[in-house]
Amino acid sequence: MIIGEAGQAAQAVWGDLLGSRGHVYGGGGQGGQFKMDPEELASVIGLWEAELDKIVDDGRTIETLRAAAVPPGQDPASGTFVSTAHDSIASLQEQNESMRKYVQGYIKKLKAAQSKTVVTDESMSETFRQAT
Repeated sequence: MIIGEAGQAAQAVWGDLLGSRGHVYGGGGQGGQFKMDPEELASVIGLWEAELDKIVDDGRTIETLRAAAVPPGQDPASGTFVSTAHDSIASLQEQNESMRKYVQGYIKKLKAAQSKTVVTDESMSETFRQAT
């Protein structure tokens, strides 16, 4: 079961990745958190990175659209049509840029969590080594 906004967003994009392999736990509200094993976390990071690649590719396509939007004629109607198209494409570019920044930030947070998990795991294993 995935709980929390981040988990719900991931589930909406990729579906239930975990199936019956394990659970992702999370808290609602501010400071909510989730827990997953390192392999699951690496898989989620990979999926978000793949999504980022798609967003970047979409950005390139949007830029191509912007450059290709030229008036078919010199009349005022053609100019108005292209002006409206440019406004729409600019809005699309803004949305794409916003998504790119969001996903980059989310990947950064996931990688920070992954680093903390590795440090915690290493610390715990060192504790057990010292005890034996």
